[in-house]
Amino acid sequence: MKILITGGAGFIGSNLVEKLLADNQIYVVDNLSTGTYENLKEFENNENFKFYNMDITNNKIISFIRENSFDIIYNFACPASPQYYLEFPIETWESSVLGVRNLLKAIEGTKVKLFHSSTSEVYGDALENPQTEDYWGNVNSIGVRACYDEGKRAAEALIYDYIRKYDVDVRVARIFNTYGPKMRKEDGRIISNFVNQALFNENITIYGEGKQTRSFCYIDDTLDFILKLMSFDKKIPFPINVGNPVEISVLDVANIIKNTVNTKSSIVFMDAMKDDPQKRKPNINKAKEILNWEPKIDFNIGLEKTIKYFAGRK
Repeated sequence: MKILITGGAGFIGSNLVEKLLADNQIYVVDNLSTGTYENLKEFENNENFKFYNMDITNNKIISFIRENSFDIIYNFACPASPQYYLEFPIETWESSVLGVRNLLKAIEGTKVKLFHSSTSEVYGDALENPQTEDYWGNVNSIGVRACYDEGKRAAEALIYDYIRKYDVDVRVARIFNTYGPKMRKEDGRIISNFVNQALFNENITIYGEGKQTRSFCYIDDTLDFILKLMSFDKKIPFPINVGNPVEISVLDVANIIKNTVNTKSSIVFMDAMKDDPQKRKPNINKAKEILNWEPKIDFNIGLEKTIKYFAGRK
């Protein structure tokens, strides 16, 4: 198949390239604002791989997609870690809304299937735990994280209007915390932060008291879900959660990493981040029932692989 991966130089996108490249023609579009070409360098001599430095908010992406007649588009084009979307708030909103609008315009009237990476952040600082797809969320619409939270919510609203009006085939996954190789060392995510701080014997920094919880899904499990979602033989007119329902506190994660790496690092506590969600745990019943999917890789096994990846780059 002929496949386009937008945001393909980022963490999840580049891992998907690696998984699909053997049997497909892969085109990657990325403006490299937060993704890194280093994630793709190993593929550049593969005749099935093509890279284009392009921004999906530019209308040129519409003609690019139509001229190339792709079978499937996977959209990951958006800053996805707090460090980046707090630094680039306007660009984050634009990629979520204007960029998605361009992709939808491009596939209107075609049979192209579009995967859209939404996020657990659409639930905000959730008052419901675990979070089901029917939960409407608790989001500060003018807060510092709104560029991402509300940008992704607006993208979903636009997608489902297009589905209702134009019958396009778009599959939406609300991705919870995912970790593994090809994360950027400096991207500000919990796992990458803690692992690299431990490897370099630096203080492991926790924002707040560390009581806030997350649910971590290893990249291979997330990719397995995405491929099952896109190969499902019927359209799916609603979003589906993808994540690991095992809930763990940020402080526990820090201690596990500290003990696994056997570092001299100390755990230190910083001021809490504004609007930081306190509970994050997916209800994955829809994924189980519709796609027969649930995560298989234990957190500690995935963590060992992730530590090995970063240690090899130290």
